[in-house]
Amino acid sequence: MEFTFSEDQQRFRENIARFFHDRSPTTEVRRLMSDPAGYDPTIWSQMSGQLGLCGIAIPEEYGGAGFGAQELAIACEEMGRALYCGPFLASAVCAAYAIATTADETFKQQWLPQLASGNVIACVAVTEHAPLWCDDDIKTSAIIDGSGQHRLTGEKRYVVDAQVAQLIVVAAQQANASIALYAVHADAPGLTCTPMASMDPTRKLNSLQLSDTPAIHLGTADLQDLMDYTLVALANEMMGGAQTLLQSALDYTQLRVQFGRSIASFQAIKHRLAELLLEVELAKSAAYQAAYSMAVGKDCREHASLAKAAAAEAYLLAATECIQLHGGIGFTWENDTHLWFKRAKSSEVLLGAPALHRERMLQAMTTGAGAKTRIG
Repeated sequence: MEFTFSEDQQRFRENIARFFHDRSPTTEVRRLMSDPAGYDPTIWSQMSGQLGLCGIAIPEEYGGAGFGAQELAIACEEMGRALYCGPFLASAVCAAYAIATTADETFKQQWLPQLASGNVIACVAVTEHAPLWCDDDIKTSAIIDGSGQHRLTGEKRYVVDAQVAQLIVVAAQQANASIALYAVHADAPGLTCTPMASMDPTRKLNSLQLSDTPAIHLGTADLQDLMDYTLVALANEMMGGAQTLLQSALDYTQLRVQFGRSIASFQAIKHRLAELLLEVELAKSAAYQAAYSMAVGKDCREHASLAKAAAAEAYLLAATECIQLHGGIGFTWENDTHLWFKRAKSSEVLLGAPALHRERMLQAMTTGAGAKTRIG
């Protein structure tokens, strides 16, 4: 199958690429790495107001742009290319999709326009122990007290960008053992957010402790559907980073002169760059295919997991190869390669390592399981 982006999508990509090239240079990335918030509210406001990125996949009736998975993939790819530091994946992707596909109309009318405008930042708290989102991993309990108020008790780990979220969507186990999603305000009593140590300071992780915390019941959760949607966005983000590393390695090898000639002319270097290009292009095809399948409503579970596995391996390979091809300076703090290496390593294990997703892909191929839910 031949897949190409339309002219409108290409122009859309160019606008986004130009925006992040200007506003997310590596100097800004380094500054935000040491910032506890992990993002710049001014840039967040600009990308929401000028480009409408926070509402890119939110339906127009809720204040969003009403685009689909392919446009979302383009935006994520360009953010990954520039190593944008901000809560886009947590808020505009995970939380927006969870609310749009689970909550009732009243809740969607109240919160989706605020997410689309960027005025409210949200996140999703699912993981407790298992890397993949699954019902068996959810031990956080939800009860209804005497006044009819839902209350949550439990612990969530590896919650992305919870430190700046005003609204948190939490997966919890109901009395009948089914899994549902609940909305919790960040200032709710009994909720504690603690930053987690991570090798990748460009993406902030947190643990949440809930102790009899009041919550709003949204609806029964389809964690696999939610994870598929998140994986497609994450895979395309990773491919943006991998392409930056590939270009960086190519530029440096053409610049570096050894024995009176550019090292890019050496056969061994040509082979390494060619193999890296092949791996990146194959993984990029898998990421695009997953976005296309989701956009047209096809079963996409196997494509989502394949994209995550392929993108994770290609991204990490690009990072290690780029460091080696830069020689001695590739290992230094002053060189920017380590910024993408850290994001590549953290993204590799976020929501499951490649081996787990290959197993998930095979299970989906065997059972025919896949997500067809779309928003936008």
